[in-house]
Amino acid sequence: MRMGGLRLPQSAATIGLLSIMSPVMTTLVFEDFKPGHLGRFGPRRVTRDEILVFAAEFDPQPMHLDEDAAARSMLKGLSGSGWHLCAIIMRMMFDGFIGRTASLGSPGVNELRWLAPLRPGDDLTLDVEVTEARISRSRPTTGIVTLKAVVSNAAGQALCEMVSPIIVRRRDGTALGEAV
Repeated sequence: MRMGGLRLPQSAATIGLLSIMSPVMTTLVFEDFKPGHLGRFGPRRVTRDEILVFAAEFDPQPMHLDEDAAARSMLKGLSGSGWHLCAIIMRMMFDGFIGRTASLGSPGVNELRWLAPLRPGDDLTLDVEVTEARISRSRPTTGIVTLKAVVSNAAGQALCEMVSPIIVRRRDGTALGEAV
């Protein structure tokens, strides 16, 4: 599949790419991000096969690849890589709101904690809260929105927490002298 000059994997056709390219798409800007609960996204099911494929490529530790070794590990069973879980969080955030946000990227992750193992068959739900929204001092045409994302399984057990800022364009016409 092609989008502009970018070649995307064929699987991208199943993730709603056409909807994010729609000319009637709503673009969220800095002023749309108020402190408080932003949204709940999902569920998204994780399969055994995708855990194995991700681990084989990016994190080939025994607890992510081998059922017997995983049973003997402190995780007591096959579990997805924490990095796989982070990639899923990013996908859920993109599909949920970042894909229609005037995001200019992120300077990094402030906090990341893996709380419980990702298991084959888990149905994941992502809760996102805006913990802070402030105008950038160095670039007052942008704002910095700090998000806290918590992903949980169907039983309500939190598997991962991440706190990360994103840089978001402000509405056109915003006065440059308003930086705090």
